[in-house]
Amino acid sequence: MKTTRYALLLSLSLATAAQAADETPAELWTAKCKSCHGPDGRAQTQMGKKEAIVDMSQAAWQKAQTDEDIREVISEGSSRNRKMKPYKEKLTPEQINSLVGYIRTFKKG
Repeated sequence: MKTTRYALLLSLSLATAAQAADETPAELWTAKCKSCHGPDGRAQTQMGKKEAIVDMSQAAWQKAQTDEDIREVISEGSSRNRKMKPYKEKLTPEQINSLVGYIRTFKKG
């Protein structure tokens, strides 16, 4: 009986992980980031304004941040804002990389 339960739990976990891996960067952004950072990275949300989250669409911000900087904040959380929790246990490295690329699309002129 225990073996059956473990097998069922494992198959459900694998199915969930496979489904999550199929999400597009836009879907990941909507699910994990949009509530604070907004649909366009400008942080014009209630939480974004309250926490003074940076506008990731600004050319100066985009230039100052390396892909590794962005990847690290997504993975490890932010030392500047403790409400930005680490996602390394919730997202795969591939998903994190896709979010870095997605964030780069926010750059204005």
